Amino acid sequence: MSTAPAKALPDDRCPRCGGGFHCGAQDARCDCFDLQLSQALRQRLSQQYSSCLCLACLRQLQAEESKA
Repeated sequence: MSTAPAKALPDDRCPRCGGGFHCGAQDARCDCFDLQLSQALRQRLSQQYSSCLCLACLRQLQAEESKA
């Protein structure tokens, strides 16, 4: 019998890309906690979307913002 922790299933949908992911904001740890998003980007995202975005979309938006 395995004692490894169960992998989080994708139980959320990203409102930007529609992909499934697990939002860990209510967990003790979420991968997005390590992202450094500007205050302006965070404000824009909170106005545009009512729920969390997947890590891939957040990384893409972060990269696009750093190029500007």
